[in-house]
Amino acid sequence: MKIHPNFSAFKISSKGMSIQKKRMELITENIANINTTRTENGGPYQRKFLSVVQEKNNFFNRNNFPEINAGLRIDNVNHQLPSEPNSKNFDTGIKVTEKVDKSLGELVYMPDHPDANKDGYVLMPNVNVVTEMVEMISATRSYEANVTAFNSAKEIAKMSLGI
Repeated sequence: MKIHPNFSAFKISSKGMSIQKKRMELITENIANINTTRTENGGPYQRKFLSVVQEKNNFFNRNNFPEINAGLRIDNVNHQLPSEPNSKNFDTGIKVTEKVDKSLGELVYMPDHPDANKDGYVLMPNVNVVTEMVEMISATRSYEANVTAFNSAKEIAKMSLGI
């Protein structure tokens, strides 16, 4: 039995937790700037969000599991399952990018506001507090799911050491 010092389950869960933490930071920034009508760029604050894309999947690729395409087989000589995946260069393959929502915000009539146009309307940020709260709940639940997966992997590793 080979013992791999590289626990991919911990890496996957911790990557998920860090993504959700960053997502919560952006949600907090959006809510904090819900009334910011002028930024350094001159316009109103624009909502930020994370784009999370899986670039590649290093774990379940053909090099790690060639038997997936040929069906699971048992080695008749050693009576073992196929070789374990190469976890030395394990990468989650997740690309996280911070993006800006370019949609326009609401026009509000406030003739006394310093950023009002000639007709008395102010272009507000495109941040909707209801949308941000839904995103916050989603990020919280995703974070909790990753914590649960991390703790389960920890328990499995602990129980494996007791065998």
